[in-house]
Amino acid sequence: MKIIQSPSVFSFSLDAVLLARFIQVPIQKGKIVDLCSGNGVIPLLLSTRSKAEIIGVEIQERLYDMATRSIAYNDKQNQIQMVHGDLKEVTQNIGHSKFDAVTCNPPYFPTPSEEEINKNIHYAIARHEIMCTLEDVVRVSSGLLKQGGKAAFVHRPGRLLDIVTLMRKYRLEPKRLQFVYPKQGKEANALLIEGIKDGNPDLKILPPFVVYDENNEYTEEARYMLYGEK
Repeated sequence: MKIIQSPSVFSFSLDAVLLARFIQVPIQKGKIVDLCSGNGVIPLLLSTRSKAEIIGVEIQERLYDMATRSIAYNDKQNQIQMVHGDLKEVTQNIGHSKFDAVTCNPPYFPTPSEEEINKNIHYAIARHEIMCTLEDVVRVSSGLLKQGGKAAFVHRPGRLLDIVTLMRKYRLEPKRLQFVYPKQGKEANALLIEGIKDGNPDLKILPPFVVYDENNEYTEEARYMLYGEK
């Protein structure tokens, strides 16, 4: 699979790959939405796991264009569709309570002062809550999902309580949580969380995911996640 990206606009990270592998998706049929799609990496990765119809939503035109070209380059046009627009308005365009799964790798950081914000607007929008907040993401995800549908997010551990609070506010009951660690003995630097719309309370904490071993090489689990090899 080939993915078009540009270091001056956007390059996907390990977080996106982890999220695409983490969520439980319908295998044969169904509908999936990926919010904040960037260059379309999550829809493309999900298409290797599921035959469901996949929609990616991206507000930045250059990233939307990259995603559209990557989808065509990989001959996935029959399965993946990109929507260029604001996720806060997407429910009225693609439908309410129609989807089996929603993913999102949202901006991680609150909007800083104008002096602190990245001068590269593409990076600023990807990293900071300029175009959407965490609450926007969770609210829209819930609106898109059928009852019993699943939403999964990747974020920073420091926002865990915010995420859980917002998920419950919008009827997404947290069911699976996994922390990602750069190395053994280090603090977690990412989390993966999945919730079910109107699910019963029962949160499972999964084993930790460690990215690098003591030799600064990918762990066996990370290699398998990234390359499909042990």
